[in-house]
Amino acid sequence: MVLLLSIAAVIVMGLIVFFSIPYSKTKAEFSRMSSARLADHTASNGVFTREDWAGLPLPVRRYFETSGFTGMPKMSSMKAEFTHVEFILSANKPAISIDYSQYNFVLQPDRIALIDTSMYGVPFQGLDSYVNGAGSMKGVLAKTFTLFDQRGHEMDQACLVTFLSEVLLLPGAALQHYIGWEAIDDTQARATITSYGISASGIFSFRDNGECQSFTTDDRTAVGMDGSKQQVKWSARLGNYKVINGIRQPTHLQAIWHYPGGDLVYFDSHNLKVEYR
Repeated sequence: MVLLLSIAAVIVMGLIVFFSIPYSKTKAEFSRMSSARLADHTASNGVFTREDWAGLPLPVRRYFETSGFTGMPKMSSMKAEFTHVEFILSANKPAISIDYSQYNFVLQPDRIALIDTSMYGVPFQGLDSYVNGAGSMKGVLAKTFTLFDQRGHEMDQACLVTFLSEVLLLPGAALQHYIGWEAIDDTQARATITSYGISASGIFSFRDNGECQSFTTDDRTAVGMDGSKQQVKWSARLGNYKVINGIRQPTHLQAIWHYPGGDLVYFDSHNLKVEYR
């Protein structure tokens, strides 16, 4: 019995030490993928002018003109960091607190994101990516065990439309050839993104003062941890705008699945830091 207890104590201590080590294979993969994309996307030249927004639908043009982007140096990428996000990994599960880091790129709609958290003291990391037309969503428990690794056509389109939902934070991407804009009225505009033969679209809605309040799409499939798939309306809500480094940006962001039985706000963040390169 003493021997068994000693072995158990050694195993527990070993796990504690292992979990406390900063290195994580998933984090290393995120860093490697991001560094490779950053090396491929060199800094752009010039600054944004009013002429850059001239061909956009009225509410989109008004958003950029009132947000402070005119006169700002053009960027090749964006780094966004969310801290202490209330996150629900799947329906009927309690929310957990996560940190979420991502890179979005301009020349082609690449996006790489890392979820970092723990569940009952056990580290959990998630890696979402859309690179060269391929989307994936992977979750790793205890730095070792892959809980899910979703890929395929639905994931490609889901990751593509997620990139689309964020283009107002990255105006260089909103002006690229892979995005088409269609006017609806003074407060709504439809955007369609096409990459590697796949398209997705959604509607941006704006307040009268130019702020974007939401993005809604039917082109994102809800893929469960067990591989189940369900076509559900999805939206992102933006609010509590503040001027940070001369740019008016939302500081409250929510991602929502509109299930038939009720809405699921699975990503709820009040902390956002954006850097451009």
